[in-house]
Amino acid sequence: MASGNRSDGDPAFDAFLALSRDIGSDILKTQGAGGNTSFKRDGVMWVKASGTWLAHAGERDIMVPVTAAPLVTALRAGEPSAEKATDFIVTELNASGLRPSIETSFHAALPQAVVAHYHCVNAIALSVLTDRDVVIARLMAKLPDLRWTTIPYRRPGTPLALEIDRVAATRPDVLVLYNHGIIITGETVEEVRERIARVTEALSVAVRAEATADTAALQALAEGSDFHVADDAESHKTALNPANVAFAAGGSLYPDHVIFLGTEIGVLSPGETVNAYVDARRARDLSIPKMLLAPGLGVLLSNELTAGGRVMARCLAEVVSRIPDGASVAYLSADEEYELTHWEAEQYRQALDRKASRQA
Repeated sequence: MASGNRSDGDPAFDAFLALSRDIGSDILKTQGAGGNTSFKRDGVMWVKASGTWLAHAGERDIMVPVTAAPLVTALRAGEPSAEKATDFIVTELNASGLRPSIETSFHAALPQAVVAHYHCVNAIALSVLTDRDVVIARLMAKLPDLRWTTIPYRRPGTPLALEIDRVAATRPDVLVLYNHGIIITGETVEEVRERIARVTEALSVAVRAEATADTAALQALAEGSDFHVADDAESHKTALNPANVAFAAGGSLYPDHVIFLGTEIGVLSPGETVNAYVDARRARDLSIPKMLLAPGLGVLLSNELTAGGRVMARCLAEVVSRIPDGASVAYLSADEEYELTHWEAEQYRQALDRKASRQA
């Protein structure tokens, strides 16, 4: 059997790693350390390790083996051990030495052999709408052969896993997670891959048109500050349409938005420099956002933002540019933001991201 990313010639596991890598290499599906996949066989479930990138599957050891059935028992019994899932690691097979994804418990609760959870920007854009029930039902009606359901927002970890466990016995093929992403399940890698393609097409959302970033103007605004112009051209979409700016600045849309970009996106006034903005914030004893929007010009990012944070800036651009004009949005509450920012599991993931950025 496989050990980490070494499959010992197991074609099914090789296919699973290839699927994981493909999901992780598509910015519209997964960004940085977001998303996770799992593969069950003979009582052992291989799941992505916390803080690792799906894009590295097959190149690095990113999969951790856990015993699925005891983990589900612990989850249903309300045992604290179900949260981190470290007690269920099959130590002799754990070549990576890392700990399982913070979402391992819901992978264990789903009975299908292959589970892919990822942060599809189309699914997120739809799942933050206040009328998401109606909109998603209309789009999923295109795929009448697939069993699908929606899951209300819950903090990743055991709260989300318990919600998913409530519907797991119905063996859903697709689960749309409100303010979070999507899960696709199946009995084989090929089945999951095919379903991902079909669901992606069904949930596809038009991207709002925008102008081109003004790099020179942005550099002038950032001169002498601790911010820089976003390197990724597509990340500027957040600032290049008034609707995008309003949706991004209106609140937190999904967990990784909070974890990597913070609970506030800053917006510069016309002609306002970054230093003037920062000084004004400090004078009011306010924190400095990691991402600043210069409406009509583009996006500026804190020099302290990690590689994970930079790809999340791109994710935010893709999400807000797909939320329909005039839509009403269900943002995460202040309590939900606090729950994420003060959670040890996410602090661990952030620490791994900072370490990886320093090494790079």
